[in-house]
Order: sequence, then C-alpha cells, then structure tokens
Amino acid sequence: MTSVGPFCEPSALAIATLSYGPDYDRCQLLVESISRFSQTPVQHYLIVDQRDCAQFQSLANATTTIVAVESLLPGWIHRLSLIGKAWFSFKSPPIRNWILQQIVKLSFAESAPAPNIVFIDSDVAFVRPFDLAAFSRQGQLRLFRTPPAHIPDFAPLYAAAYHLLGLEEGQAGTVQPNYIGNLISWRRGNVKALRDRLECRWGRPWIETLARSRTLSEYLLYGVFVEQVLGDAAGHFYDCTPLCHEYWRPQSLNNQQLDDFFAALQPGHMAVMVSAKAGMHPSRYRPYLFHGQVMDTPLGNSQLAAE
Repeated sequence: MTSVGPFCEPSALAIATLSYGPDYDRCQLLVESISRFSQTPVQHYLIVDQRDCAQFQSLANATTTIVAVESLLPGWIHRLSLIGKAWFSFKSPPIRNWILQQIVKLSFAESAPAPNIVFIDSDVAFVRPFDLAAFSRQGQLRLFRTPPAHIPDFAPLYAAAYHLLGLEEGQAGTVQPNYIGNLISWRRGNVKALRDRLECRWGRPWIETLARSRTLSEYLLYGVFVEQVLGDAAGHFYDCTPLCHEYWRPQSLNNQQLDDFFAALQPGHMAVMVSAKAGMHPSRYRPYLFHGQVMDTPLGNSQLAAE
C-alpha cells in the first residue's frame, strides 16, 4: 500500500472536539485555552448535535467552527426526541449514543478539511504554551500507543476491531498495545483507507457496518488498522508520552486536592483533563490555567522528542 503522504506543517493539523449542551462551560474553557496558549494559528472544529448548535455558536470565531453531528451522518440515521440514549436507524438496530459518537469521529476525520486531526475531549484544557509541531517528527505524525499489556476490559473492544477488519484474533489473554487516551492524532488518508477496508470486507457502506456494532472503540480500531494493516505506510510514529494530566474519578476535588493535582503537572504535560463526571464547574480550576499557577515554558517538538 502506498504512503498517504507526509505530515509537514502545523497548518496541516486541526483540532476536533465532540461536545454537547451540558458540557458547554468546559468546552468554552478549552476554546479559551487554545486561544491563549497555541503558538501558531490552529483551526478548531466543535462537533455538536444540531439542537445544540445555537448555544455553541457563541464560541465560533475565525479559528473555531461549529459542525452539526447530523451533517456527518447519512440520512438513514436520525435523533428521535423520545429516545434519549440512542439514535434511530433505518438500516440497523437503534444506535447507542456512545457508539454514535465514535462513528461521528471517524466520519469527521474521513472528510476533515485538514489532512491531520487531533481529537480533544471537551473536559480537557491546555495549561501552557504549546506548538502543534510537537505532533510531527521527521515527516510523521504522532500516534499514542502504550507498550503491550493485558487489559481485560479492552478484550471485547479488540475482538470487535479484529472482527471488523477481518484480522485473526490472538488467544485470550494476549497482550495488546493501547491507543486510547487524550490528544489523539489521526491522518485523514488513513481513515479513508480504513473506510475502504471495511467496505471491501463487508460489502456495504462503512457507517452501516459500524452502526451494527455492539461494542466499538474508534481509537483501538484505528490503531489496530494502522499497525497491523498499513504498517510503515501509515506515516505515524508511536509515542506513549502522556501529554495530558488526567483526573478520572467521579468525585469533586476540594481546594487542597486541586492544588495537589496541578502541582503534579510534569514538564511534558500540555493539558489537563478534569472529568465531567467529577461534577466540578470549570470556574473552580480555571485560575490554575490563566493566573500564573502553571509554568509557562512552551512545549514544542524538541521537548516531546526528548521525552
């Protein structure tokens, strides 16, 4: 398979974020942090349901574009107001929200205006100056990948990826790398190749195949495809450096715990993620981003490469 072409300039990379109404304040903080800390202009696409577009339109500007989820889906998928946790489909069983979100990411990346995309969740915010050149090394794009390990919770997700791609699955308990994380970068050309693989194997449009999935991880699907199908032609280099300092627990942090969380930032961290499940309004931790509590050394390509 031929190469999809090199990644060269930061302008060839855009940021994409899926969000929705209840996460508006967190997304607003993310947009503000990109504006404050990005060392080069970067286009940011906020992907939200059509019903939330008016709310998010207040965040639109020269570098921030609002995209309706519905514009990325075929006409046979619809949201029904009476079905809160699923989307109606004429060609598959109802599609659960978390499956649909992954389909939307893949659909956006397959037709993205930029050849390279960094997916960033709306509960992430940048904490120091950063340069998108940090995602490029010798013409290749970073792909987050941890060393192989056995993670039982991921076994069904790997089984789904192997099945979709027509690959032979390893034995139970086989160690596997992990491609799931924050600040995940993909190449548009690779997603197009993934689309072609799925359509050739299943003989129908790829979104219809994904819509029929009972479980799915878009990051594992892309990672397995890149590593085991495309190989060197994918134009990626693997990196397990954590770029985001994360808080995943569903409990709020008190002031001392917030101090401790931000004190634990490492020099390689571009951003923080405070899970929306923690139930903290972003105003609680906004001062740590913008009032000088975080060191302001730019994180660029040379620093990432040294990690």
